[in-house]
Amino acid sequence: MSEQAQVCIVTDSGCDLPQETVKELGITIVPLIVRIGTEVYEDGELSIDEFWQKAAGPYPPQTSQPSPGAFEEAFARLVARGKQVLCLSITSKHSGTFNSARLAAQRFGDAVHVFDSLSISLGLGVQAMVAAQAARAGQSVQEIVSRLENLRARVHLTILLDTLENLRRGGRADTFIAAVDHMTRVLNIKPLINMVDGQLRLAGAVRSFQGGLKRILEQVRQIDPLEHIAVVHTRREETAVEMADKLAAQIGFPRERVWVRETGAALASHGGRGVLGVLAVSALRT
Repeated sequence: MSEQAQVCIVTDSGCDLPQETVKELGITIVPLIVRIGTEVYEDGELSIDEFWQKAAGPYPPQTSQPSPGAFEEAFARLVARGKQVLCLSITSKHSGTFNSARLAAQRFGDAVHVFDSLSISLGLGVQAMVAAQAARAGQSVQEIVSRLENLRARVHLTILLDTLENLRRGGRADTFIAAVDHMTRVLNIKPLINMVDGQLRLAGAVRSFQGGLKRILEQVRQIDPLEHIAVVHTRREETAVEMADKLAAQIGFPRERVWVRETGAALASHGGRGVLGVLAVSALRT
């Protein structure tokens, strides 16, 4: 980040941004917490392969939000340099991360502003990236927040799950699990989930994973034209790359601009293996 930039961007590790993007734009990452049995890790402390090796053991992974103190430490370093801070968090509807950041921000008055992305993974990541780019361009906190409010409304995230087990155990989707639990257990139907106003909502159910991918392609085609596309997954690299290829070809979007990312340990703890999600950000209409 340019030394002339007066606004610094902070976000949590649920953003799933590539490390090179984080470094290039000077984004500060506050890690979520992952617990496996008696072992406690900061999100990112384990490699993705190490996480899945441990997750295969007898203790299912659990997560928690960063403490207010973790955010306070990050804010203090930046405020001490005379910077304004804008902190973006994963959706407050499924995590206490936003509240932790907001509690920490109270110590700093107007120097720190906290923004609820109402999304997860790269749905948050794209917002943090755009905020950092705007900060680098010299925009004020108010200007960036206005831009983010517009962007947030154009973020569409659809997730295809292989199983509901991890979400059920984590209690992250109680609002719709009861409706599809029997179907997914007995009929092996795969649930499709959308993020709506920051909440996970059942968008439908399909009889096969491939059928779910086709349904997502149809949904994304209806959103076109697009500003950003990304594919996120857990342990489905080959399928994710194929999906990115299809999205680019069928929509006419540059393939090199379609991100493919495996989500980190914190979000993988709730999705389990075999998740594939597509982020589509509709273009700003003039």
